[in-house]
Amino acid sequence: MNLVRAELLKIRTTSTWWWLALGAFLALVLAFVVNAWLASQVLGGNQEDFGVSGDQATPAGQAANLYTSGQYLGLMFVMLIGILMVTNEVFHQTATTTYLTTPRRTSVILAKLGAASLLGFGFWLATTAIDLAAGSVFLSLNDHGAQLGEWTVHRALLLNLLAYMIWTVLGVGIGTLIPNQLGAVITASVLYLIGTQVAQLLFFLLSSWLDNEAVMKWQVVWPAVASQVMISGSSTDLTPDWWVGALVLVGYALVSGIVGILITRRRDIA
Repeated sequence: MNLVRAELLKIRTTSTWWWLALGAFLALVLAFVVNAWLASQVLGGNQEDFGVSGDQATPAGQAANLYTSGQYLGLMFVMLIGILMVTNEVFHQTATTTYLTTPRRTSVILAKLGAASLLGFGFWLATTAIDLAAGSVFLSLNDHGAQLGEWTVHRALLLNLLAYMIWTVLGVGIGTLIPNQLGAVITASVLYLIGTQVAQLLFFLLSSWLDNEAVMKWQVVWPAVASQVMISGSSTDLTPDWWVGALVLVGYALVSGIVGILITRRRDIA
């Protein structure tokens, strides 16, 4: 726990996480506005115009969507925090001091993973509190009630928590793979924002070429898509069940943590 507290102290004493938190807040506001407009359309009887059906067309389904607003970019920001937890040590040349103080490198990486999970929880708690406050008011004003007693909403919130914690852990794994701070941040951001669109396009083209719509379900292997599938809580013709997305993300987290430990144990620290 001393190591975990030390890692959290390293983050708190830098201004970077404030900027990332601000970015996550702005992304949340923008996403909430869009989701609120969509909810008003869907619950107003225009669900077919937006291709929304099943559980997603219910007040509980739209409430779950509102209460997880900002997840897409929010996950990218917590991933960047995980990256900075590792690469900051290299950039500021404090890695040598860290590993001399704690020669057991496995313990250091485990502490970073633990601290990353706590940071992910903190970001989830803050964003969820804002979403719940604004979403409850919006739904109540539109005579749908807050829907806070529905399992659909509870599941979305819990799975959103899992996503935030896993993506921070993934960031730590990426930081160990690419120790250069600028290189890791740019690579991860491009893969998350642009790589996701490219992956979805490739699966769409492949499904069209094979004339098999089921191929589209395999896009869940891409982690950003897996997050969206997991939070949705229901399957469609283009996406698998939510638990498939959860398993994919957990798999990425386990592999990321193990690889991070193995690389760090073998890497020379100048």
